[in-house]
Amino acid sequence: MMASPTDTQDPYERIYVVCEQVPSGQVATYGDIAAIVGGGCDARTVGHAMAALGTRAATVPWQRIINRTGGISTSGYRQRELLEAEGVAFDDAGHVRMDTHHWKGPSEAWARAHGFSVLPPQDAPAPEAQLKLF
Repeated sequence: MMASPTDTQDPYERIYVVCEQVPSGQVATYGDIAAIVGGGCDARTVGHAMAALGTRAATVPWQRIINRTGGISTSGYRQRELLEAEGVAFDDAGHVRMDTHHWKGPSEAWARAHGFSVLPPQDAPAPEAQLKLF
């Protein structure tokens, strides 16, 4: 039996539900979406889900999902045009100004109510790669 387009157990549908939360004028990375979805979802899975949107492209703001450096991963100019129409600014290298447009993630209340996680604060220090022993 095929899953319906709104089946919240379908991993791609869970990704789409999170993507629908990214407001106009803001962007999220593939990794952000994966972290919110949780359950073993990774950035590559989010990329595959975006590529498989089909008719859901009409309701899922796919243009707001970009790579971790602020770059656009699709070919052509459509994604940039859509983002610029929402007021998203780009730097000279063609990357989204993440300092201005990076979505902070869903509210804790929304995430909890829908079975998702929140993003850690973007200004949180990155975990150290190696423990300091001395």
